[in-house]
Amino acid sequence: MIKKIQASGGLVYSTEHGRMCPACRKPVAACICSPKSSTPVSDGIVRVSRETKGRKGKGVTLIKGLALDATALAQLGKQIKAACGSGGTVKDGTIEIQGDHCERVMETLKQQGWVAKRAGG
Repeated sequence: MIKKIQASGGLVYSTEHGRMCPACRKPVAACICSPKSSTPVSDGIVRVSRETKGRKGKGVTLIKGLALDATALAQLGKQIKAACGSGGTVKDGTIEIQGDHCERVMETLKQQGWVAKRAGG
């Protein structure tokens, strides 16, 4: 068994358990010191916008302001991608859909009971 010890004396990796939390010294999967992720706070309005920054001119539709946990957000992202017939991803609480699908996304969100607004230019 290999163990890596940090200079400050804390165990950071063990071949038996993997990465270790430096604060509680338990495996990261069983860490008790970090608070569990909760649903983000939202004002109740979902904002739909189009963006091309950092994507080499390719446009994506961004959906922000959804107060859902990670699994529910991924499920909603999957439904919206299917409705648009396009690819996409979920990153940092934001759903990204490839292409300009703002109107179709807003219709889909309104059908599911969300209050959606167009944001940006």
